[in-house]
Amino acid sequence: MHFLRTPDARFHHLPDYPFAPHYVDIDGLCLHYVDENSADDLPDPRPETVLMLHGEPTWSYLYRKMIPVVAAAGYRVVAPDLIGFGKSDKPTEPGAYSYQQHVDWLTAFVEKLDLQNVTLVCQDWGGLLGLRVAAENGDRFARITASNTGLPTGDQAPNPAFTAWQTFARETPTLPVGTIVSGGCVNPLPPEVVAAYDAPFPDERYKAAARMFPSLVPTRPDDPAAPANRAAWDVLKTWQKPFLTAFSDGDPITAGGDRLLQKLIPGAQGQPHVTLTGAGHFVQEEKGDEWAERIIQFIRQK
Repeated sequence: MHFLRTPDARFHHLPDYPFAPHYVDIDGLCLHYVDENSADDLPDPRPETVLMLHGEPTWSYLYRKMIPVVAAAGYRVVAPDLIGFGKSDKPTEPGAYSYQQHVDWLTAFVEKLDLQNVTLVCQDWGGLLGLRVAAENGDRFARITASNTGLPTGDQAPNPAFTAWQTFARETPTLPVGTIVSGGCVNPLPPEVVAAYDAPFPDERYKAAARMFPSLVPTRPDDPAAPANRAAWDVLKTWQKPFLTAFSDGDPITAGGDRLLQKLIPGAQGQPHVTLTGAGHFVQEEKGDEWAERIIQFIRQK
């Protein structure tokens, strides 16, 4: 498998991203992750671990406002860059990526770090992958909080706007990653933050994963990922552990997805679900501090 590794110099002097890098080998690929309050630094041999999963086309930088808040509350915070994103290696062939392959890479990461007692924090593709991994490895997960995400099975027709996004991501000559992230917020991001989202991608060769992710979302009942996602839903429909939604009020693509999760997942009953107002799709950018505080409260409500 041919892959590229973004030069470290691209990540120097990023605003508000002081975290030490950590790396693990996954099937011969280098996966980067943030690990604040690592297991070695906490007295509890099974510390509460908060696993923050980004989506398309972002990386762990998305959680830079939330990581310090949750870590300061005494919890271990782990935030990986999915393969193809951030500081992680980037296979260059579109065929290297599939929904199942991403699930396998993420599962291997969780197993290699032997993450236990996990609070899953997921948004966008962080949910499409994280909900699968949690359903398939339930003994490792204590609770879940989800924002602007879901677990599609392809049994409902896609939104026409999403179909257009799939085509654009695959076919546009230049995929403007930072501009896309900024456009997914209610308020435009500062130029230096836009540049930080562009940093992992020196040129178009590095963007195979970012281009492929939209097309990997199941939009037909016979999608290759549909059976495994349906099986995950069978687990989630019996999930009794706490499940909290924290969707925003400004994301038309996922609007209403929180109500579906609340309805179908038993562990969502009686939870203090919240709508984060004044935020778009990338809620971490505009309401990251508030979501982080909600996560802390969520963990502490025994």
